[in-house]
Amino acid sequence: MRPDRRAESIVPARMEGIGKVEIKAKAKYVRISPLKVRKVIGELKGKPVQAGLEALKFMPQRGAGLVEKVIRSAVANASQNSGLDVDKLVIQNITADPGPTLKRFRARARGRGTRILKRTAHITVNLSEKSTE
Repeated sequence: MRPDRRAESIVPARMEGIGKVEIKAKAKYVRISPLKVRKVIGELKGKPVQAGLEALKFMPQRGAGLVEKVIRSAVANASQNSGLDVDKLVIQNITADPGPTLKRFRARARGRGTRILKRTAHITVNLSEKSTE
């Protein structure tokens, strides 16, 4: 394929997202299973940031504190780097992807060993401004 044709197909894809500002924050290699974090984040998608943080305050899971930390980081990114109004931010998407797994062994009966998998997660938060349409 000629380089000029490839560039034409890439440019419109970039142009689509110009009107919408999206703020990201990531926490990588967090020592918690992604499944445990996904139980917490299911409640938060689409909510305003303040409502999401209030909901996290009353969740007893350990993952709630970790997700709260990432959301607060994304809000700080929005106010410091982009100069956006924090009150208009909405949690557009949260994902908990698997990170590398730490493999450990535990001694068992009869000289055997069993594998212990210590899972890690990458938590990603995407915020966007609430549309006033």
